[in-house]
Amino acid sequence: MFVKICGITSEEDALLAVAMGADAVGFVFAPSPRQVAAGFVRDIVRRLPPEVMTVGVFRDESPQRVVDVVNGSGLRAAQLHGRETAEQTAWVRKRVPFVVKAFVAGDPALDRADDFGADAILVDSHAPGSGEVFDWSLAEGAPINRRVILAGGLTPENVTEAITTVRPWGVDVSTGVEDAPGHKDARKVRDFIRNARAAAPRRYQGDEGTRPFDWQEED
Repeated sequence: MFVKICGITSEEDALLAVAMGADAVGFVFAPSPRQVAAGFVRDIVRRLPPEVMTVGVFRDESPQRVVDVVNGSGLRAAQLHGRETAEQTAWVRKRVPFVVKAFVAGDPALDRADDFGADAILVDSHAPGSGEVFDWSLAEGAPINRRVILAGGLTPENVTEAITTVRPWGVDVSTGVEDAPGHKDARKVRDFIRNARAAAPRRYQGDEGTRPFDWQEED
């Protein structure tokens, strides 16, 4: 089970997430209480283990700026969280190592998600970053031949049910592991990752003592 801790605003929280076993950490460049600057992120990324996926989160940003920020900051992935077209997404994917394209749950565009050429599809609530839970049955429209990451109101308390219901490839959390906007709570991060790992479908579970998934490899 791939686990991403998003909305990182400090080196302390990035290192916390990694120490707890997160596969990925996300930095928000879109307008948000958790928005960070590229130079600040670059300094943090340099201190993280190379096996951790570092993700820049953008919304309705120009494709060129997405590529410039990701590559200039040393990030390993871009998450496009707006109304980016299939053509724009594909253009970015040719220039960065990994792309996650986000869709609102129930969005008709999920029917043609394959057209975007993203490495993973993220299904979120209609208000990303709000901590709101959506009807998980709406995630059923995501393509079965793509890595699907579930987001939207996940917490240590509900992540087990969410994974059991949707059976995603990964989960993404931000507000659900905070004690204040932009500040992660160590206990919540630990419990979220532990519960997500425990709920992973059998085919996602790796050997004991290793991470269940290498994000660089295909299923």
